[in-house]
Amino acid sequence: MSTEECVWREHVVQRLRERDRKECENFKEIIVQNNRLIDHVAQLKSDNLKLSVENEQLRNAVSTGGSGSNVAIATLEKKLLAQQEELTDLHKRKGENSQMIVDLNVKVEQQKKLLAEKERSFNEQQTVNNRLRAEVQLLNSSLEELKKLNTTLLDEHTALQLAFSSLEDKMRSVQDENRCLLERLMRYKSKDADKLNEENESIIRKRLPSIFRKRSAKLKRDLEDAVREPNSPNSQTVPAIPHSNSAAQFPIAGSDDDFDEASLNDAMDALKFNGEDFRNPAGDARCDDAARNSAQSIDTLKAAGYLGQPNPTKILMKFEAHENESHAVRWSPVERLVATGGADRKVKLWDIGKGGTEPRAVLSGSSAGINSVDFDSTGAYILGTSNDYGARVWSVMDCRLRQTLTGHSGKVMAAKYVQEPNKVVTGSHDRTLKIWDLRSIACIETKFAGSSCNDLCTTDSLGSTIISGHYDKKIRFWDIRTEKQADDVLMPAKITSLDLSKDCNYLICSVRDDTIKLLDLRKNQVISTFANEHFKVSCDFARASFNSGATKIACGSADGAIYIWNVNGFLETTLKGHSTAVNAVSWSPNSNALASVGKSKRCIIYSDS
Repeated sequence: MSTEECVWREHVVQRLRERDRKECENFKEIIVQNNRLIDHVAQLKSDNLKLSVENEQLRNAVSTGGSGSNVAIATLEKKLLAQQEELTDLHKRKGENSQMIVDLNVKVEQQKKLLAEKERSFNEQQTVNNRLRAEVQLLNSSLEELKKLNTTLLDEHTALQLAFSSLEDKMRSVQDENRCLLERLMRYKSKDADKLNEENESIIRKRLPSIFRKRSAKLKRDLEDAVREPNSPNSQTVPAIPHSNSAAQFPIAGSDDDFDEASLNDAMDALKFNGEDFRNPAGDARCDDAARNSAQSIDTLKAAGYLGQPNPTKILMKFEAHENESHAVRWSPVERLVATGGADRKVKLWDIGKGGTEPRAVLSGSSAGINSVDFDSTGAYILGTSNDYGARVWSVMDCRLRQTLTGHSGKVMAAKYVQEPNKVVTGSHDRTLKIWDLRSIACIETKFAGSSCNDLCTTDSLGSTIISGHYDKKIRFWDIRTEKQADDVLMPAKITSLDLSKDCNYLICSVRDDTIKLLDLRKNQVISTFANEHFKVSCDFARASFNSGATKIACGSADGAIYIWNVNGFLETTLKGHSTAVNAVSWSPNSNALASVGKSKRCIIYSDS
């Protein structure tokens, strides 16, 4: 007999023994008791048989006669009756034990079924476990490959970063060299222009001395009339116009003898504006053009702001506004109070009138960074939006959180009062605008824009029209009275902010192509574009701002400077103070002050005095 057959037989025997053990173990006690009862019944039957034999003998004896036998018969009958009762009880117990055996058999069958289900489930789980182990091994191998790939990419990134740094240094050196060459070229051109002007003037003096004197006198009178115009804020003095080659002032008094040829040259030099030289070196036509356009040049200077309200040039206050990057800033409409919002999830109020660097109040309640802040027209409430998909209303008097508006599925970038103080409109990155009723703290209308909203404004105190700027380069107009959308205005790049003039006729729009567009809402078209070679929009939510008279536009740049343009298109000044990109600016509605915040956590207040 082979070894394999012996093993097989032993295995079968062992399984049979195991089966017997499992099937007999549960009924062993019952079987023993049943066997005892059977033995006991057999014994009682034999005793009963003996007693029957004795009973018959006794009956025979009684029939033959005997007085003492009656007592023995009675005794035996009692014993027989007791034995019959015991036999009946044993039969009853036997039936109970039989029923118990049946019940236990049923339970055994149920346990066998449950055991079969458990074994089947165990086999399935074993199969799943094996499959998961295979997947784990596969994922481990993939992880090792990804680690190797990540190491390779990191090395490549380091090499590219070094190459980029080298190229950036080269670019800076080339830019510096280019700047130097441009400055040299401009100096040479200025010298050539001065030389040509001198030659033309000498020719004019030699050929037409009388005409030259008459036109000089006429130019003087035109300049004096322009200075004395009643619309000018200073009708007696005209400030000097800065120029790289001249520091001359407009002559405003004196006789014909005082207004000599040198004074005329100084005035003509001062009329050089925005790269245009009114002394055109073209022979006799030069003097004609200068005399004819002198008054128009003064009007141009006035419109550019040089003869109007001065620009803020001095830093009035500088303080750390937030723990992290600052995103928003807004002046109160009724007092010298500035609200700022930042990535530290707080809105802070700063009392500029007192000049302190500690916040007047800290408004909390947001669970993410603040994106925008705005006051109502009375300055009693402040509205803030947040990255936690909500907007909140605080009261300025007691600095308490009044309402929390939740319902957007993306970060809320802007909010404005509509039909204040009852309604608020919010714009979000979830591509919707929502109008909220502050009395019931519920959204009463949702407008689907189809693109993420970066900023919005309302056209009047009733809020009949909402203007929103979006990521898809469109400005959208919404009339909440008719629930109709007006024609969109398409910009060349995505829109970062909107601001409306007080008369609601003009709208400025900062665009990601590093320009600011001025729109005439009566024509619904762009009428002017503001840009500069050094001006770069700092981020997707950079805020530009009108001043109170809607004559100047301010916007922060990525280089840390603030650029101020006149609405006629002239860059008036550039304010320094920030070391990093400027995120938002806000003009004071009651004074010629400007507030700004940026990535460096700092807030700076500029003033003209």
